[in-house]
Amino acid sequence: MQEYLNKQQPIRTWAEDERPRERILTHGVRAASENELLAILIGSGTAKATAVDLARQMLEQSNRDLTMLCRMSPHQLCGFEGIGPARAVTIAAAFELGRRLEVQRGKEKKKISSSKDVSDIFRPKLADLSHEEFWILMLNRANLVLAEAMISRGGLAGTVADPKVIFERALASRASSIILVHNHPSGNRNPSEADRKLTKQLKNAGEFLDLPVLDHLIIAGSGYFSFADDGLM
Repeated sequence: MQEYLNKQQPIRTWAEDERPRERILTHGVRAASENELLAILIGSGTAKATAVDLARQMLEQSNRDLTMLCRMSPHQLCGFEGIGPARAVTIAAAFELGRRLEVQRGKEKKKISSSKDVSDIFRPKLADLSHEEFWILMLNRANLVLAEAMISRGGLAGTVADPKVIFERALASRASSIILVHNHPSGNRNPSEADRKLTKQLKNAGEFLDLPVLDHLIIAGSGYFSFADDGLM
């Protein structure tokens, strides 16, 4: 079958079984390539390129790294050839729906039995951020999730987590224990000295308040670091 990328004609002139929309309707969305899926979001091409060409260019300029594309704002997406504000917003909205689906799936498991359970909840919302956020997960005595709360939001280098705010939120939710979570936009999952110092400070405060801090996770890219797993709690 002739490659889409070599075609210069508008997609509407292609054979029906080679058009992205028609292929997806016939074979299902999972049979579509990344070029085709992105082309569907782009919608139509320009005078010089088809929607599939534009999708291919976007992916190639992003090293075919979907995570990189996910992190881009609509304004950044407008930097690609042929992508205007309307198309950029459509693409960003599709990526955001994917993120929210992952978050929803993570919340379906309400009982926390391991650090992976915590990662499943927070990785979708923190892994792709270009800034740091600090969250707490509040649990009851059976380790069931009561609530989660963002404590602070900072820049690329860090954010401030105020112990008074953390324990005020946890006590207001009648939590029996809490888990700390923040992200490293750099992708380096290793804790900094400041991370270690804060964890120790909050662990000691939790013991005093009979509100134990069970773990502290650092979300970094597709992985994470757990203080508890590493014997640091």
